[in-house]
Amino acid sequence: MTLFDQIGEAKLRAILADFYDRVFADPMIGFFFFGRDQARLIELEYQQTARLLGHRIEYEGRPMRTAHAPHRIMKGQFLRRNRLLELVLATHDVPTDVATAWMQHARALEPAITGRDAFGQCVEIGPRAPEETHGT
Repeated sequence: MTLFDQIGEAKLRAILADFYDRVFADPMIGFFFFGRDQARLIELEYQQTARLLGHRIEYEGRPMRTAHAPHRIMKGQFLRRNRLLELVLATHDVPTDVATAWMQHARALEPAITGRDAFGQCVEIGPRAPEETHGT
């Protein structure tokens, strides 16, 4: 049984809908999403997360680094996004092993999202390394 099987499609979609409602409304990071298609973002996040959790699904979006490069996302904003995700996972009683894997992956995306490594140093923007992909 995969981690995806533990929560299933319906619950994953409900979690992501709640998460994006909070993200869009959040005073610290919501402005990044002004004018964005929330349903499309949810679908892309579904593809990424379902794949991460073991579901055989293709991700149809752009690489993380490419998608986020036009935005100056600071570490605090990145951490806020992850905090909202933690709260949503707790609200939806996501099994611990699923939540742990999901959050470990979310935290590992920091260089691709912020353009900086864990020490605050700029990372080269170029072709994305395989370990920066969701679901690999």
